Amino acid sequence: MQKKTGSTSMNDSGIEIGLYTFGDLFPHPQTHRAISPQQRLQEILAAAKLADEAGIDVFGIGEHHRLDFAVSATPVVLAAIAQATQRIRLTSATTVLSSSDPVRVFEDFATLDLLSNGRAEIIAGRGAFVESFPLFGYNLEDYDDLFNEKIKLLLQLNDNDRITWNGNLRTPLRDAEIAPRPMQQSLPIWTGVGGTPESAARAGMLGTGMALAILGGDPARFKPLVDIYRSAGAQAGHNPEELRVAVSGHGYISNSSQQARDEFYPYYANYLEYSMRKRGRRYTLSRTDFDQMASPDSGLFIGSPQEIIEKILYQHELFGHKRFIAQIDIGGLPYSKVAEAIELLATEVAPAVRRATSKI
Repeated sequence: MQKKTGSTSMNDSGIEIGLYTFGDLFPHPQTHRAISPQQRLQEILAAAKLADEAGIDVFGIGEHHRLDFAVSATPVVLAAIAQATQRIRLTSATTVLSSSDPVRVFEDFATLDLLSNGRAEIIAGRGAFVESFPLFGYNLEDYDDLFNEKIKLLLQLNDNDRITWNGNLRTPLRDAEIAPRPMQQSLPIWTGVGGTPESAARAGMLGTGMALAILGGDPARFKPLVDIYRSAGAQAGHNPEELRVAVSGHGYISNSSQQARDEFYPYYANYLEYSMRKRGRRYTLSRTDFDQMASPDSGLFIGSPQEIIEKILYQHELFGHKRFIAQIDIGGLPYSKVAEAIELLATEVAPAVRRATSKI
């Protein structure tokens, strides 16, 4: 059995800035029409190319298995992006590992790594949406056990060319060849964490990165999760430099705070209202509530470039995180607005944040 080890620690050039998308196909708030999956995928490809050219560090693709989302085959979309980009890192956001086969996941992302010349990463999670469980023949009663077993197997696959393994929820592996091997010494693997201490502790114990979703409210309430993660990692003997934290959240940037809120409110309200409706609940987001959610002390990244810079740096004081990734293309927001926000993120926000957090 050949084991490959290697550091996935980041350099000292400051926080990495990234984008992610779930490729939602929610109807436009005014026309009540949704664009086609084909158009949505083309827009995702265009956004990734623009982000790469503008100097954004990371681009992530989420996974859903519903007709109101365009992306179910994340590695396929990332492979297309790999051929259209040069330097931007490519990650899932997230891979629903509980309802996936870890061997197939590793093979897919190792192949992506080869095609992209070493730019592939995985954010693995249990899944906030559960439609994939019955779709692929998994029992929701095994929700947590599935993830526990599969994340440990995925990490072993990342380290070994051949593996012998036994588990409770998957057939055994007997001296199995794990191919292809990635171009990187090992694939960077992160654990997606919502709000539970148990998930944070597990990520630390395993020594993966922790991708923390902060979708609103006071960011300080997530500080205990980061502390739990780092404490668990230290107790498990992992190098503190490799216990990396990423923060993800919803956001939108325009020339001024007022403009950003005026432009984004209809789409964000549409996003929340449609999401609740799909869950059988009625919900209306008032402009007053939205403005409160977007206030300077909240975790929602909506505002001018300077306001976004200040929010990222405030959270960096709290968490010491290495990466920030934003989801800006939600609720039917036109691609023209997405492109403008990407340009502002790349040209005004990212350089200022990197300078402020650089150790060089």
